[in-house]
Amino acid sequence: MLRGAGLLGTLTAAGGALAAPAQAAPAQAATPGDLDPKDFTLTADYDEHTSRVAALLDQAGGASVSDVMDHANHDRTPATVLDTQVHGFRFASSDENDPDAVPQGITTSRDAVGTAGNGRYDGRQVIAVSFYNNSPKSSRINLIDWDANHPDSYRRILLVEPTGTAAEPSFQDIGIHVGGIAWYEDLLYVADSTASPNGMRVFDMSKIVTTDTGGSKDQIGRVGDSFYAHNYAYVLPQVGTVSSEVADGTTELVWSTISLDRVSRSIVMAEYRCVDCGGDYPEGPTRAVRFPFEKGGATFAEKTTATEALEVPLHYLNGVASHNGRWWFNDSHHKTLHHWSGSGAMTSYPWVSWGESLSYWEDADGPDLLWCLKEDEGDRPVFAVKQGDYSS
Repeated sequence: MLRGAGLLGTLTAAGGALAAPAQAAPAQAATPGDLDPKDFTLTADYDEHTSRVAALLDQAGGASVSDVMDHANHDRTPATVLDTQVHGFRFASSDENDPDAVPQGITTSRDAVGTAGNGRYDGRQVIAVSFYNNSPKSSRINLIDWDANHPDSYRRILLVEPTGTAAEPSFQDIGIHVGGIAWYEDLLYVADSTASPNGMRVFDMSKIVTTDTGGSKDQIGRVGDSFYAHNYAYVLPQVGTVSSEVADGTTELVWSTISLDRVSRSIVMAEYRCVDCGGDYPEGPTRAVRFPFEKGGATFAEKTTATEALEVPLHYLNGVASHNGRWWFNDSHHKTLHHWSGSGAMTSYPWVSWGESLSYWEDADGPDLLWCLKEDEGDRPVFAVKQGDYSS
């Protein structure tokens, strides 16, 4: 998030970051405290853009995730970040070094479908990473192929908000921080820390829209009978909104980052709060809250009450994950990953500088993983570690 990211890693003579040292013995940290879950609720609307999205698909055309990956046009390369990692890669230099586009959130097709079919959604095993863009002000996901029998490549998809009417649909940029993303079944949930109230925007991965790659870079939306998206070939239109509400006397949540917990069928969120930020970012106690999906689906009820709420004795949290009652918190400022078993004190592990979101990867044939990424310009690897190495 380019905020409170701590000291940069040691640099080589060529200017690249060295891999972090081997994992040190974990340290004991403080214990999260319970808050009243009833103080935190969600209001969900999955129908606000239904007619416009249907019209966009009809008039502009649609593409599946498999179609998009068949046309992946950027290459990823191997990367080593931590001695404990089991996977790691970097984006193409156009993403690695872009000062205007910064990676933030991460989710995978294992979130979407679990271990069924080796974690393949629409026949593809993929990783999704969200970026915010400053010029033009917008946001996107990079959809990265993670199948051994497909090229090591990825494709960019612009996130857009439908506008216009069902007769003449259009769309506009979504200029938010996209600090966390969570993919469950067809739906992609994106943290929105700018809306009032905060919450999540919802997208449907089965409703990708094709666009004209011509025109000028500043063109967005409908132009005559054509649709443009800053030269992108694909856009993902928003289908709904999930808004956060709090009880009287409770400070509104800051939806800085999110991730999916498949075991409890819930989304967990955490706040980025800091110490003595001079008004640049919110201060005060940090909270993490769990919100359950409706029974048997990937949607929230029209009204949803949290089932767990914590006051976390940490700051600078850019990443959160939870699985089977356990929690992980990524403190980017102190380069520390904290694990909490659900009782007692947290355990702290050395982690990366500029660390961002977390995503839990279930694996039926090997160890479960934790995926993470870095946002520092020129050093933006995506990597995975065994969750068991960070769960003492």
